[in-house]
Amino acid sequence: MQGNFKYSNPTTLYFGDHSIQYLNDELSKYGSNVLFIYGGNSIKKNGLYDEVLQILKSNQKNVFEDAGVMPNPTLDKLYEGIKIARENKVDFILAVGGGSVVDYAKAVSVSIHCEEDPWDKYFDRFEDVSCKIVPMGCILTMVGTGSEMNGGSVITNTQTKEKIGHVFGENVFPKFAILNPVYTFTVPHYQMIAGFFDIMSHILEQYFSGTDDNTSDYIAEGLMKSLIHSSKIAVKDPTHYEARSNIMWTSTWALNTLIHQGKPGDWMVHMMGQAIGAYTDATHGMTLAVVSLPYYRYIMKDGLVKFKRFAINVWNVNPENKTDEEIAKEGLYCLENYMKELGLVMKSKELGVTESMIRDIARKSFILEGGYKKLSFDEVVEILEASM
Repeated sequence: MQGNFKYSNPTTLYFGDHSIQYLNDELSKYGSNVLFIYGGNSIKKNGLYDEVLQILKSNQKNVFEDAGVMPNPTLDKLYEGIKIARENKVDFILAVGGGSVVDYAKAVSVSIHCEEDPWDKYFDRFEDVSCKIVPMGCILTMVGTGSEMNGGSVITNTQTKEKIGHVFGENVFPKFAILNPVYTFTVPHYQMIAGFFDIMSHILEQYFSGTDDNTSDYIAEGLMKSLIHSSKIAVKDPTHYEARSNIMWTSTWALNTLIHQGKPGDWMVHMMGQAIGAYTDATHGMTLAVVSLPYYRYIMKDGLVKFKRFAINVWNVNPENKTDEEIAKEGLYCLENYMKELGLVMKSKELGVTESMIRDIARKSFILEGGYKKLSFDEVVEILEASM
């Protein structure tokens, strides 16, 4: 394992079907003015809204609601949330929802006391936080992003058609996260399977980088095998507690910075997927799905050793009497079959991408250097065209 690193993760996790009881303990640590952030009406339908509100009130909190966070949180919505928070002098944020709600809550937390435009500072210049941060915690209702235990925040600027993520430091991580697998049971099927692939993509982005013998790769392989096994069960039985709990736990560990240690990381699938999302407002996990196979097939020869290992260790491909390239191709074929078994969208045109958009989407795709091949603009265009 090469390289030097510091690893620290300050988020406290409460996991299990009675984990919400710990919300009382956590609320006692923070101020009285709470910004309650959530998405649509799903938490009202399943009773979680009333349960959380009752706990907040029993802890003598002044509750100010910021509802309607969309699946791809926009800059306009962020401005709205900042306004609510400032007007009510909130000193703690509680996010209840999926990764988009948690991402958005982090953006609000670092922007309330920011004297500059948050888009310019955080999502254009990628600067560190230099102002007071309002602490936040979360109750997760959907898995996929891993946002409950990291500093990532993704915001969409609808005016410039840019969907950009900023990975903040550990001072922005949620102070706590409550993870009850039961809360994920009522997520719509389409969103559920998109979340499953978001988890897979997070692991692959980190796995397909580096050439040394790295402990993180062994952990990543185990996480992928667990996800594959449990997601196949959950697709058939969404209320299978063991499967959903394993997926929830895998999602957290896929992007809580652990398997990134000692790894450069690729992240080109996310760059292209997010650019597609900025133009189409498509579900994040599906945008990753449509570009993953075209991208990995394009770079496979450049990372042949790792793609061969992926085929053998994750998909149990028999390497006998096959070339390294044949083994690697079979591994990607197994990944394709798995994606189809889940029911993922496999073509970007089904998400609303048109030929006329391709070059513009390519221009909005940040080209990174952490993977096995640094792409040119024309190569990004070629991959996006193949995704159609």
